[in-house]
Amino acid sequence: MTLFLVETSCSLIGWLSLYILLCYVNGKQGCEWNCRLVTLLHGVLIVCVTAYIGFVDGPWPFTHPGTENTPLQMLALLLSLGYFLFDMAWCVYFRTEGSVMLAHHTLSILGIVSALGIGESGIEVCAVLFGSEITNPLLQARWFLKQMGRYNSVTGDAVDLLFITLFAFVRMGIGSRMLYCELVSPKPKMVMKWGGVAIYGLSCVFMVDIARFACRKTRAKYKRWQEQQKLDSANGYTGK
Repeated sequence: MTLFLVETSCSLIGWLSLYILLCYVNGKQGCEWNCRLVTLLHGVLIVCVTAYIGFVDGPWPFTHPGTENTPLQMLALLLSLGYFLFDMAWCVYFRTEGSVMLAHHTLSILGIVSALGIGESGIEVCAVLFGSEITNPLLQARWFLKQMGRYNSVTGDAVDLLFITLFAFVRMGIGSRMLYCELVSPKPKMVMKWGGVAIYGLSCVFMVDIARFACRKTRAKYKRWQEQQKLDSANGYTGK
């Protein structure tokens, strides 16, 4: 327990120190800008590490859920645990996120702590981290584009489209398969199975919100296109 607390504290201090450093050298951009830079770095780092774990180091999470944690899996989990603790505290302090995102952070923390505590199921938790964080850089890119006034552009549309596609394919498509494998396997503890159900249910809530956003944006773009067509027609008629 003592070692776990020390390792978690080191991870937390590491992410906090990175945030403080960014605020010091990039203070003109504000707290949220620098926090999102930390979030972006965590997303890229953890996707790379968990991708290596799942595709190279193994075992394959769909066929070996509930296996004993490896040192690399534990490192990835500790890195994410420190980050989620940091970001959870930041979001609560600055009140920037709603209940759904806070619930996501809470479930992520509980899932990682459970896997580290029981010493197994690290591979499927790493798989969940990979699936949940692979869309995170796109989410941050969308926010940065908005701050720079470049969101309403082809780049903004491409980021949104890629984000929606990846979320639906990875978190809902592949995530459904991962949850099925977790539930039918006799190896994982019940706490991990219930945790998988909870995080998948939260992904469904996110998916509904994303689908609504996609419908609103599509309707708005179609309406603007219709208005532009009418304007072009009127200009063409006037010019004759």
